[in-house]
Amino acid sequence: MNIIPQITEAMQTVLTTTADDAGRLTGFVKRERKLTGSSFVKTVVFGWLGKPDASIEELTQTAASLGIEISPQGLDKRFTLEASECLKETLSKAVGTLISSNPVAIPILMRFNSVYIQDSSVVVLPDKLCDIFQGCGGSSEINTQSSVKLQVRLNMNTGALAGPYLQAGRVSDRSSYLQENPLPKGALRIADLGYFSLDNLSLLNTQEVYWLSKIFSQCQVSDPNGKKWDLVELLSTHCLDKLDIPLLLGVKECLPCRMLAIRVPENVAKERLRRIRVDAIRRGKTPSKSQLKLANWTVLITSVPQELLTLDEAFVLLRIRWQIELLFKLWKSHGKIDDWRSDKPYRILCEVYAKLLAMLIQHWILLTCWRFPNRSLHKAAKTVQKHALHLAVAFASCSKERLHEALEVIGRCLAFGCRLNKRKKKPNTYQLLLELT
Repeated sequence: MNIIPQITEAMQTVLTTTADDAGRLTGFVKRERKLTGSSFVKTVVFGWLGKPDASIEELTQTAASLGIEISPQGLDKRFTLEASECLKETLSKAVGTLISSNPVAIPILMRFNSVYIQDSSVVVLPDKLCDIFQGCGGSSEINTQSSVKLQVRLNMNTGALAGPYLQAGRVSDRSSYLQENPLPKGALRIADLGYFSLDNLSLLNTQEVYWLSKIFSQCQVSDPNGKKWDLVELLSTHCLDKLDIPLLLGVKECLPCRMLAIRVPENVAKERLRRIRVDAIRRGKTPSKSQLKLANWTVLITSVPQELLTLDEAFVLLRIRWQIELLFKLWKSHGKIDDWRSDKPYRILCEVYAKLLAMLIQHWILLTCWRFPNRSLHKAAKTVQKHALHLAVAFASCSKERLHEALEVIGRCLAFGCRLNKRKKKPNTYQLLLELT
């Protein structure tokens, strides 16, 4: 299946019709003028997609490539509250567009309807924006009062990205919209420990969705006979380095699952202890004895039956959770969603929304190489960045065929020049996954 027609249609809809509607809805455009909602959105999205630290003069040049004549001073004046709302509304509508690639040929992923990974990342904002996105506070005197949390769910089979959904930085992951957003029957969800909730795991069971997670250290557990156990005590009663045993989670919930545990090497345990103590000092707390003892183990819980997923396979599969961390790293280090050139709050907010929209569109384009297990998203992102002006010029032509052709060129570049090299000493995650049959 060629997904480029789908990407072409989505980009045209979001960056023209949706953006123009958002411009009128938010009051950014009060009368007919040169800078419409769509021309403003395209200018900042393509400008920062091509060069994340672009100056106002460089954004003006992007506008010119789109056929928009505006001075740097004129463009600078348009970064208002209404402009930020226009970009936010456009981003919100774009997030509702799910684009899927052909499934990647990795057998262990194909055992499930799909494998989803879920995580969040925080972007710290100026304190002046705390009325829009409230932060967590902290000991620092500046930039602790406002932050935005990005909630994302990624389908590892097809690359389809749900999000980024935006919420205040102080809101718990357990309250994320994604927690209530249903998954298809037979899918597997892998989520960060911040999402750990027995109610949510029970909901996934009701939906017939499998789950794989690390265990919350304070979670109450009992054996199938109903005997309650302290987690550390339970691990110590078994004189084994690997465990795969049935458990019930929670005092009231009694949620059935498998507990999978592997004793880690001594050097790994020591490093974990060091991090636990450093984190405890930072928080002004004392780590519990059980927390310190659990540093010797990696403990997972899952609803997947043993005949579908073995202990060793589960620990390899858990490694794909880091793919979403790499996605956030790509957005921050490459897309610079948490970096800006101005100290004006609404200009900063515009930049955050525009760059997130640029990263979403970039992800749609990256899906043209998702079918390759050894794809390199970092190399692919650099390629998309290089072709950003090419895309802008294609848009300026008002020709769907020109945009389709531009995307075809980028797709060929991604397919042939954006792969990971095999590693012998420390194999890539895709290599480990392909070894599982």
